[in-house]
Amino acid sequence: MEILFEDKELIVVIKERGLLSEENPAKPNMVTSLRELTKSEIYPVHRLDKDVGGVMVYAKSKKAASELSKQAGDRTMKKTYLAFIHGTPEEKSGMLEDLLFFDKSKNKSFVVKKERRGVKKALLQYEVISEKDGNSLVEAELLTGRTHQIRVQFASRKMPLFGDRRYGARDESKIIALWSKEISFVHPETKERMTFRKLSDEDIFNI
Repeated sequence: MEILFEDKELIVVIKERGLLSEENPAKPNMVTSLRELTKSEIYPVHRLDKDVGGVMVYAKSKKAASELSKQAGDRTMKKTYLAFIHGTPEEKSGMLEDLLFFDKSKNKSFVVKKERRGVKKALLQYEVISEKDGNSLVEAELLTGRTHQIRVQFASRKMPLFGDRRYGARDESKIIALWSKEISFVHPETKERMTFRKLSDEDIFNI
């Protein structure tokens, strides 16, 4: 496992695709792997879909976990992703705003028109950074943290991510073309803002 930074309060790592970001005794997951690696307690403070890889931060103390979780909730923690999508947005940069409902029984999020129980607002900012054959590599910054948010917000606009068959993609990609590129937060002890980034070396992003 690639470690970008570690001290007594937290650890920043590259999550591999296929691992759950939260603890699960029955399935391979980052929390168990990091506990075995660091010989210390590990507390998740944000999540990343199992089939998505990239930069994540975990706390190593309850105090750090509380502070980082608060940052994840109030947007002090900034998370930026790369996504390769079918099609091209009309605007080269902008904000996507939707109401999302997550259906646990289907493990799938849906864009809905009206607020009701279980519906949450979803916001992200995006910028098209390159185009190829009518498709686009976009950078997306999450302003809210909803389940499958980037995937469903683009798919609802007929621009599903490559490889994301759950949300309508019909291409041959073996992976979901989404990568956690950068995370930025305030260190819970030193109060220094720290930023970590890692580009994917997967071919689908190298356009």
